[in-house]
This record gives sequence, C-alpha cells and structure tokens, in this order.
Amino acid sequence: MSKGKVCKKCKIFVEDEKCPICGDSNFTETWKGKVIILNPETSEIAKRLKLEKEGAYAIKTG
Repeated sequence: MSKGKVCKKCKIFVEDEKCPICGDSNFTETWKGKVIILNPETSEIAKRLKLEKEGAYAIKTG
C-alpha cells in the first residue's frame, strides 16, 4: 500500500482538504489498487467503474 488519502465516497486521490468531485472531507489512507483515468469519455474501464472525471482512483478503500 502506498501513501495518499482517498475520498471514501468517490475513491479519487485527494491532495486538498475537500474532494474535487463531491466536496466531502471524509478520507481514508487505507486503500488497494490504483487506476488512472486519462479520458473518461472513451475509456472502457471508466465506464465500467462509472467514473466521469479524469484522475487517479483507488480500486478498493478500507
């Protein structure tokens, strides 16, 4: 497991005090797996994971 905090709701990696997607501040540092979405409009992975914004996401949060 690497360092980094993840929004528990959106599973996106966050550097600020609020999630850029949902605006929440409920984070975890326990996560497994990482996927980076560059173009959510054409990405099959983004469609399957229901991700609409580009960024780095945790696959599973604890």
